[in-house]
Amino acid sequence: MPEDEAQHTPPDSLLQVIDNLARFHREHEKYYSQAPLRQAAELQARSRALKSLADRWSDVEAGEQASSLAFAGTEDLNAPGLAAESGILFMEGEDEPAELRRLKREVGMIAEDTEQGGAWLARAMEQAWEIAGSLAAYPALVDLLGERHRIIANDWQSAGLQALVARLLRRALDLLARVDFSPAALRADLRSERKAPSYLYSASELFDRAADLMAESATLVHENERRWRTFRTRVRELQSE
Repeated sequence: MPEDEAQHTPPDSLLQVIDNLARFHREHEKYYSQAPLRQAAELQARSRALKSLADRWSDVEAGEQASSLAFAGTEDLNAPGLAAESGILFMEGEDEPAELRRLKREVGMIAEDTEQGGAWLARAMEQAWEIAGSLAAYPALVDLLGERHRIIANDWQSAGLQALVARLLRRALDLLARVDFSPAALRADLRSERKAPSYLYSASELFDRAADLMAESATLVHENERRWRTFRTRVRELQSE
């Protein structure tokens, strides 16, 4: 390669690093363009469960304990079809259904994982931004810097969405924590102010918004696929010269 052209091209050592990043981060993002969609679908299912209970408790008249038999289902508190769909079953003489406790625990784990993932991604994009800026010194790559910076921008935006998702989920859990899900307490609420349905509706709406943002995050990452492929093709061409 003539000396003047070599000055326009990154050194081989830098090209190797760039190629490594492009290859492995493209593979990594294939996962993160799909995983949030699965999580969003699961979160929507949890939201539907809360809405089903809220719908039921908005209209039903509170009953008395229908059976002295342990583990008998409560006729008034259970939403039609919900036990088969979600496993949530209110039983006489019992406390909060185990499935509801699991729902809240799992949502808390999603919030924690999403917050940590978003923080990691934001830190990674800080570094990627600096590296991408340094490539402006090499004219052989300048025409692709728009592509590279778009990848970074999409990932940075995804990181911000993940942080917001975590906030929404934690606030929804705060709302659910204000509801006593024991049959006795729920019946007392149904006979008075019926506060429980409002808490469940609001929590479900926050679940819904979090699910929407998860899907948006996946879309942003998915948009990077062609850009990674284009960028890496150029890097490999330069390596072969």
